[in-house]
Amino acid sequence: MTSAQLLARLKKRDFPAAVLLLGPEAYERRRIKEAFTAVFPEDSISRHSLAELSLVQVLDDARALSLFAAERLIWVVDAEAALPRGRSGDDDSESAGSASDASSLAGYMKDPTPGVALVFEAARFDFEGDDKRKQDRVRKFYSAVPDVVELRRFASREARAEAESLVRRAGFRIEPAALELLVEALGADIARIAVEIEKLALFAGSRAISTDDITALVPDARASTIFALVNALGRRDRVRSLEILDTLTREGEYLPLALAFLSTQFRLALAAREAGLKSASQIQAHFSRMGVPMWGSRADQVYQTVAKFGKPQLERAMEWIFEADRGLRDARPDDRIVMEQFVLKLTASN
Repeated sequence: MTSAQLLARLKKRDFPAAVLLLGPEAYERRRIKEAFTAVFPEDSISRHSLAELSLVQVLDDARALSLFAAERLIWVVDAEAALPRGRSGDDDSESAGSASDASSLAGYMKDPTPGVALVFEAARFDFEGDDKRKQDRVRKFYSAVPDVVELRRFASREARAEAESLVRRAGFRIEPAALELLVEALGADIARIAVEIEKLALFAGSRAISTDDITALVPDARASTIFALVNALGRRDRVRSLEILDTLTREGEYLPLALAFLSTQFRLALAAREAGLKSASQIQAHFSRMGVPMWGSRADQVYQTVAKFGKPQLERAMEWIFEADRGLRDARPDDRIVMEQFVLKLTASN
């Protein structure tokens, strides 16, 4: 099932008994969530995390009849946490449930509670690189759920087309070069692009948005591009990583500063993994208690980095960051070559 097909069903109030939202794309997931919440009133919606509850407990809630609502929505995040722990004890297969949960889900799906919609949100793994194997495990575990919506990241051209559509709906004009800069600077992350377009709509008035406006009004655009580099590195996507590095270079990014951002990102992710933190909210609370400022979006970035790198990979990444930092400090270094060597090492690792 595609996102568009699910949205069409929801417009007709034809909601599935259960649906699995598979993949990291936040923009489409938000649209789906808004469509579901338009069907179900707020007092009939329950929200759970499988990092905190077992799948059996969630299914018990689904079976429970409500005295106040004939139809209920149960939105379940961290769906990956229900998977059984791997035989090797690898951290990449962290779980709060057991293998028997899959059979419990299959039993529920044979006779689902009428009027109840279960939505499982599995946003941790991507469709490429090392993530693909992990995502296949998620898909297999939830095989009893017949409706699966794949939320794949937008390609650059798809993000640009969607951004054009959002600008038209927002009712303002933007120069083609400025739109290109917005899409490229935000790493084709359409969720971030949509937020920035909402802001630009308030600023635009009767004139067209220019590239100077983008630079002034999206001050963290380059940081977002660097985070896109973290994501590409996490997927071992060498081509995309080098493309993003090229973007940073052409935008005049000071590459030692970009490396410093990467170093901070990996250090926080390593600390979060060693602390056994299993969600963005846990990461935010943990570092806030330690006196490290951590806002919600940054905590989510750290969580995504933890999801993409195992502890040995994070440790090797820190070693290579140290080597790259030393290389950038050499007399008359070519910063671009030093960073390319770092990317090649990290995307070649197992």
